[in-house]
Amino acid sequence: MKQRKLGHSTLSVSALGLGCMGMSEFYAGADEEECLAALKLALDRGLNFLDTADMYGPFKNEELVGRGIKGRRDEVVLATKFGNMRGSDGSFQGVNGRPEYVRACCDASLKRLRVDHIDLYYQHRVDRTVPIEETVGAMSRLVDAGKVRFLGLSEASSATIRRAHAVHPISALQTEYSLWSRDPEDELLATARELGITFVAYSPLGRGFLTGRFAKFEDLPEKDYRRFSPRFQGENFVKNLALVDKVSEIARDKGVKPAQLALAWVLAQGDGIVPIPGTTRRAHLEENLETLDITLSADELARIDEVAPKGAASGARYHETALQFVNG
Repeated sequence: MKQRKLGHSTLSVSALGLGCMGMSEFYAGADEEECLAALKLALDRGLNFLDTADMYGPFKNEELVGRGIKGRRDEVVLATKFGNMRGSDGSFQGVNGRPEYVRACCDASLKRLRVDHIDLYYQHRVDRTVPIEETVGAMSRLVDAGKVRFLGLSEASSATIRRAHAVHPISALQTEYSLWSRDPEDELLATARELGITFVAYSPLGRGFLTGRFAKFEDLPEKDYRRFSPRFQGENFVKNLALVDKVSEIARDKGVKPAQLALAWVLAQGDGIVPIPGTTRRAHLEENLETLDITLSADELARIDEVAPKGAASGARYHETALQFVNG
């Protein structure tokens, strides 16, 4: 398994990680036993970078991952997150970065994951009502206590990252990045590279859209989160489908699948980037892992940039309510 160094840490992670969110919520159709089998396969194949969060489920995803890594803790670089408050009924209750909340969330995550430490602990969303210095200060005390090894931020602005990094080294920045979400190229990638922070790209397959599996809106399962995502709505869907068709054409010429081309493109953006595509099935995991053997030439990268330039996707990444919590 190819490895990439996790910034400001002693850890190396697999060049491709595994996002576990969809195993418990948001995307319909996950089978728990198949998800556990996929986790086992990932570890068997040397994929060691697993990503979860307390809000997924809510709370159930950490429990699932905990079961999946039982007896194999030493093989895993385990990442989880706090900050998005959920009720036990699934309700969304805002963002919280207060120090006492940080401590409580960490203890709860350790219990659900059945581990004595978390390798990479992220603030999931920035709480604009609490100075980042206070939140990261509380996170650093978790490092001092041995409960957490290294720190990360998710969906933070460059200014926030710099302020946080001045309090305690930030090892990873997790933000959406793919052929249809290239906004990090404006500033975030440069900031991460300057500060030696690993950029963890979530949704590198555009929430599955870049795989080419959705030909019409009705292909989305009932109760699937993507039915409410702006990029999957109406005219946006049609325009984005045309983008996927162009990417798929390049993939056919390359002799690979559209998802593999999309992942290979993210991997080609630099060794400081680690994509974490999510999947709930072993077959899809195997396809993703094959991407690590795909090399894109300069001509192929130029062709991809031509058909999928920055800003090519139609529609916002999130609906209006959720957008207020990104780039904090």
